[in-house]
Amino acid sequence: MGGREARAVAETTGTPAEIEARIARRREDLAATLDEIAIRVHPKTIAGDARALAVETVDRAASRAFATVSRGLDGVRGQFVSPEGGPRLERVVPVALVAAAAVGVLVASSRRRRR
Repeated sequence: MGGREARAVAETTGTPAEIEARIARRREDLAATLDEIAIRVHPKTIAGDARALAVETVDRAASRAFATVSRGLDGVRGQFVSPEGGPRLERVVPVALVAAAAVGVLVASSRRRRR
């Protein structure tokens, strides 16, 4: 006799009260299983699960983007700040001069347009 057959024989043996109690337990288990299935396939549950998955995906993408931007900014910062924390004047001064020249050109061109 296999495991299933032995279990089936054991479940059919016993007093009528024991058999009735097993049947009642099985009905309760089945009812709980059906309730769980009904909850899982309910449209609100499916929508909530999809929403949670979307939020998780967006959060993961945002954290990856933040890490990438942070690494990029650290790289740029490393170009203009020495390991000791002071500015690298050999790089800061040329960039500042170019920026000042660009602002000067923009101001001059806007004044010419006004005339």
